[in-house]
Amino acid sequence: MRLDDSNDLNVEDQRGGGYNSAGFGGGGGGLGLISMLVPFVFSRFGCTGVAVLGVLFFLFGGLGSIGSLVAPSTAPGTASAPHQTTQGGQSGGSSTAASCNVDAASRFSCNALSNVNQTWARLLPGYTPPKLVFYAGNGQSGCGAAQSAMGPFYCPADQGVYLDTAFYSELKDRFGAPGDFAQAYVVAHEVGHHVQTLTGVSEQVSQAQSRASRAQGNALQVKMELQADCYAGVWAANNRDKMEPGDIEEGLRAAQAIGDDTLQRAAGQRPVPDSFTHGSSAERQMWLKRGLDSGDPKQCDTFGAR
Repeated sequence: MRLDDSNDLNVEDQRGGGYNSAGFGGGGGGLGLISMLVPFVFSRFGCTGVAVLGVLFFLFGGLGSIGSLVAPSTAPGTASAPHQTTQGGQSGGSSTAASCNVDAASRFSCNALSNVNQTWARLLPGYTPPKLVFYAGNGQSGCGAAQSAMGPFYCPADQGVYLDTAFYSELKDRFGAPGDFAQAYVVAHEVGHHVQTLTGVSEQVSQAQSRASRAQGNALQVKMELQADCYAGVWAANNRDKMEPGDIEEGLRAAQAIGDDTLQRAAGQRPVPDSFTHGSSAERQMWLKRGLDSGDPKQCDTFGAR
């Protein structure tokens, strides 16, 4: 995918001393961390905590996938990483350009987010961009601790897209979904959650989940994630001039790889639809393709669809 260079972003860099020259932060968690967090999240947060499970299980072979919210206090006592906030210039001894140019993955992430922002500014009146927060290993968000095990996520509390670029290697090597378009899909999906925050959908779903059973809450979360997939497709459809041969296939391959049923089978589990928090592979592909085919956000009403 051909993306223009741009520094018109609000960037916060929390990588600090924990960031190495390869661009990969220290990992953390794994299945042991997940096994400890699962009962805690469900007992403490109920349906509103399933998003956390989604992110953790996605990275380590369970239920979820990219793009979930992070509930506060899922990792109590985690220290905030050193960070610098930059916006198009010099602040705190760093600049947006410096943060975006640490490595190729950072550069691509900034370019992708800038392009997604420009697209939504045309599609959604009153659109305001999210901030981009780079972290490696451990960081801090307005929703609580940020850890590599969580993968990319969006925090509505501070309207930030949080990204450990080591996830791109995970996407390629662990889930068999390589390619720059697959990486851009990750960024566009997270911005899809930002659009849901701006339009009030996130708040409506959160309120509905607080009154719902676990299965009903999961079903609502699935609709949220599938809509974000569709929004990612809408973004791509409005940038076909920047796409290269094979890009669409990369995106659909990534959507297939991170479906709940595919991930559960890969973990040796029988798929349990009531436990899905992001949708099956077929659903994720379908809604991504719907966005790609239409280029129209109005076609992304997952809540009105069967």
